[in-house]
Amino acid sequence: MRDRERPPGKDRFAPKSGPRKGRGFEPRGKRGGDRPPRGSGDTVVLYGWHSVTEALKNPKRKIRRLLATENAARRLTEEGFDKPEPDVVRPFEIDRMLSPDAVHNGLLAEAAPLPEPELDELPEDSLVLILDQITDPHNVGAVLRSAAAFGVAAIVTTARHSPEATGVLAKAASGALEHVPIVLVQNLSRGMDELRDAGFLLVGLDSEGPADLEATTLRLPLALVLGAEGKGLRQLTRQTCDVLARIDLPGEIKSLNVSNACAVSLYAARRALAAK
Repeated sequence: MRDRERPPGKDRFAPKSGPRKGRGFEPRGKRGGDRPPRGSGDTVVLYGWHSVTEALKNPKRKIRRLLATENAARRLTEEGFDKPEPDVVRPFEIDRMLSPDAVHNGLLAEAAPLPEPELDELPEDSLVLILDQITDPHNVGAVLRSAAAFGVAAIVTTARHSPEATGVLAKAASGALEHVPIVLVQNLSRGMDELRDAGFLLVGLDSEGPADLEATTLRLPLALVLGAEGKGLRQLTRQTCDVLARIDLPGEIKSLNVSNACAVSLYAARRALAAK
């Protein structure tokens, strides 16, 4: 994705007239907009302390504009974040750029997207996640956070039927977006075939899988495949997996939110791989 320079003299965050439409923000009428901010393809919106500060620490992330309240700007200085220098604004100036329930902690950044690796660039001994049409940005953000915690090399998903890596997703990821790259493919089953050709074992998580994940023989490189909540894995995705496995749950409820299932699966996989 190309990084386009902002025309000279243009100020997207003019405090007297409110945020300008486009390039990352959608106005919400008198208060700002009814929808969370979305990137425009060449712009990523980050808000919240962890999301923004992890981006500031990431040398691969280009920050185009940084907004901070007085308290947040002071905290940035105290914690050694001296570049770029933020534009100090009042809290309501950030509030009106976001949905009413967004918690921004006094920080908002406009940034360039991170580089998107190709499938053939993934490490030969890596653990990756494949997401089959998981569209809820809160769930994908939570999956990213677990992925970062368990050393996942990348998340593979389709260019369509997936949320943008901006706004709500970035906030839910709590900084993990800076540590786990997202690989976008046009066709998931073909992407899975490409990973198999590269030596990956494709394990689909399915509540009706024939074997418990803990009892499944796992090896690196490994790809765990997760389906959308409620729908699960699509038929072609199931057929493309090498193995289908389930998470055995001893309680009365036999299913988990997809982000929780992801965390449990990663824990079980890492334990199994470490035992070899």
